[in-house]
Amino acid sequence: MPSALLNAALEAAEAAADVIRKAYRGNFQIRFKEDASPVTEVDVAAETAIKAVLKTHFPGHGFYGEELGRETGDAEHIWLIDPIDGTKAFVRGYPLFSVQIALMRRGELVLGVSSAPCWSGGIGEIAWAEKGQGAWLDGERLRVTAIGDIGKATLSTGNLARLARSEAWGRLGGLIPRLNRIRGYGDFLHYHWLAAGKLDAVIESDVNILDIAACSVIVHEAGGKFTDLQGAPLTLDTTSVLAATPALHGQFLQELRYTPPA
Repeated sequence: MPSALLNAALEAAEAAADVIRKAYRGNFQIRFKEDASPVTEVDVAAETAIKAVLKTHFPGHGFYGEELGRETGDAEHIWLIDPIDGTKAFVRGYPLFSVQIALMRRGELVLGVSSAPCWSGGIGEIAWAEKGQGAWLDGERLRVTAIGDIGKATLSTGNLARLARSEAWGRLGGLIPRLNRIRGYGDFLHYHWLAAGKLDAVIESDVNILDIAACSVIVHEAGGKFTDLQGAPLTLDTTSVLAATPALHGQFLQELRYTPPA
């Protein structure tokens, strides 16, 4: 039985999805942040919709949003929100973007909702998980694979700019020929597929915690292991990902021996 927290997060994700679907492939205003990444009026409207729902249910909780910033509130409960993770895809009109909502309680990520409202021909899909309650995709239980042999593993990579500037880049190059398959699905998709047993590991070196918080709970509750590229637990300052089946995680960690470039 979903908790009140999870039900509220699912309601908030649907409120954001409704805003996004109405604007998808339409006309909207775009501006650019200092890092040259785009943000649209739809991002802001979707985050506003999410916060409105969550504040109705939990008025004292804190918030950390991609567009509206931080609102301290109750320091024990912080909602992490990326209203459109993949704004570049949204702007260019292809459906590889998602709504990401996670709850951090006393520093621990305990709940995640990852909604891709325009994926799969506009049907969309939504994954969710809560600590101790398993991971689910459109109502079906998710489980990672039991694969522990690198030679049988499928690896998906995302943003790798910092890794490419590190000594681990050469080690990743040496690892690639030993894999069964390497792909670059990116964004929500490779985390949903890792949790569903459709691939076996994900590597990214350039992320924001808001991009991955919800998916980390989903992968963990599906039986996977999700850390940064140095094996550390996620925090608000995390910028990299090594997510994999438990049997593969340590092997990838040892093979890459990643140290962020200065």
